[in-house]
Amino acid sequence: MSAASIPTAEEAVDRYRRLAETDAATYLPDLANSLNNLALDLDRVGSSEQALSCLEEAIGHYRRLAGTAAGTHLPGLATSLHNLACMRRDRGRHEQALAPAQEAVTIYRQLAETDPDTHLYFLAGALNTLAIRFAESGRHEQALPPAREAVTIYRRLAKADPDGHLPDLAGALSRLATCLADTDRREQALAPAQEAVDHYRHLAQAWPDRYDSDAEAAAALLNGLAPS
Repeated sequence: MSAASIPTAEEAVDRYRRLAETDAATYLPDLANSLNNLALDLDRVGSSEQALSCLEEAIGHYRRLAGTAAGTHLPGLATSLHNLACMRRDRGRHEQALAPAQEAVTIYRQLAETDPDTHLYFLAGALNTLAIRFAESGRHEQALPPAREAVTIYRRLAKADPDGHLPDLAGALSRLATCLADTDRREQALAPAQEAVDHYRHLAQAWPDRYDSDAEAAAALLNGLAPS
């Protein structure tokens, strides 16, 4: 994404903002979506404060929309919250990243209860992200429950669609092993670490360019956990 594309994204925001002033029911969703997209574009070119401002406005609009049509607009709210958590984390604001990450998990859990085929994958991703955010904030014990739940969900998804979700399961297992090691549960970390190695090696046999480095990193984690 280049800076040259930013004016087009800004024009879309301005257009939908004007339209939403006279017909919010029709155009507020478009305004929220265009703000979210502009935030991502700004973030890619390093305009971090503007990106955060746009994203926070988008979240406000999605909250309003979800209050009247939750099924339609909760996914957009959850996505924007996830993006906010990532942006805050990228700027070293680890504590401030926790609240939106937790709320995203809550929303995706609600959505997955009614439509698991669509939203269970996103719940697993949000849980994995939350585990990382807790760990980055030094809250290693709190990172364990979402890390474990992410593994459970990815295992279920990988059983139904190995090609689509085995990489996700392998990554979540490595994350869980790291979380266990960070809480002085090194022996418990060995099993998920070994399973992650097994999955990555299997994936690397079919797609070496994509997974050789992941297999090496998983093996290094496992070797680091082995008793000396």
